[in-house]
Amino acid sequence: MARIGFVGLGNMGGPMARNLVKAGHRVAVFDIVPALAARCVEAGAIAAASAAEAARGAEMVFTMLPAGQHARAAWLGEGGMAAASAADAVLVDCSTIDVTTAREVAAGCGRPFLDAPVSGGVMGAEAATLTFMVGGPADAFAQVEPVLKQMGRAAIHCGDAGAGQAAKACNNMILAATMIVTCEAFVLAEKLGLSHQALFEVASKSSGQSWSLTTYCPVPGPVPGSPANRDYVPGFSAALMLKDLGLAAEAAAASGAATPMGAKALELYRRFVESGGAGKDFSGIIAMLRAGTS
Repeated sequence: MARIGFVGLGNMGGPMARNLVKAGHRVAVFDIVPALAARCVEAGAIAAASAAEAARGAEMVFTMLPAGQHARAAWLGEGGMAAASAADAVLVDCSTIDVTTAREVAAGCGRPFLDAPVSGGVMGAEAATLTFMVGGPADAFAQVEPVLKQMGRAAIHCGDAGAGQAAKACNNMILAATMIVTCEAFVLAEKLGLSHQALFEVASKSSGQSWSLTTYCPVPGPVPGSPANRDYVPGFSAALMLKDLGLAAEAAAASGAATPMGAKALELYRRFVESGGAGKDFSGIIAMLRAGTS
């Protein structure tokens, strides 16, 4: 059993922290929204009065926060988590943030620090089937890997500081573009009189196969667990996908990479969010495509 601190207990962080409790760890939790911390305490976690208190005395400290500025403030700013943590504690940020901020926080913590964003959405967080993309020291990763795998099914060491965030940006750019073209294919099938199930059966067993199709199918029916069967309740919201595409676009601009498909996906998700889709699952963009407003 490890002593773990966990700060940021929203749709992703809450289930992750509760899975650590289920695994038998002593988990001290904090969130600026007391009700979120209370849910974890009900599951067996220990309430901390502040982010610094959650970090104090822990062998491993995790954050899952909305954006880079929140991560920087929590670790290096008034949150005081890095300074409060033990000198040999491993610090792990599971937030999805920009590569530059991840590297700045890693350099400023004075402790072993890992950037470890995740893929799998709320369903993955609840089911402990997340994939962790990790950047930072290999020895720190080896120490934390068994704990990561109690919250997910895979933890991949991608390289030095910032490499986890780089992998997340690239992965989600692929995911966004793939989901869009999957939605377009179903809309085209509807126009051609081809049933959703028929397209699914063909594409899932041939060259059109993808995660967006077989796990997260954007129409109701073929994949019962996909958000399409719940009126596109996320899941992974379109607003978060837009954020991730923005991070990918920033990274592309900074590195001089040409990403025209990524740029088009960013444009389409911005339109979807601005038209009221922010709170829908990102697969809900099919409604905008079906309406011909792309």
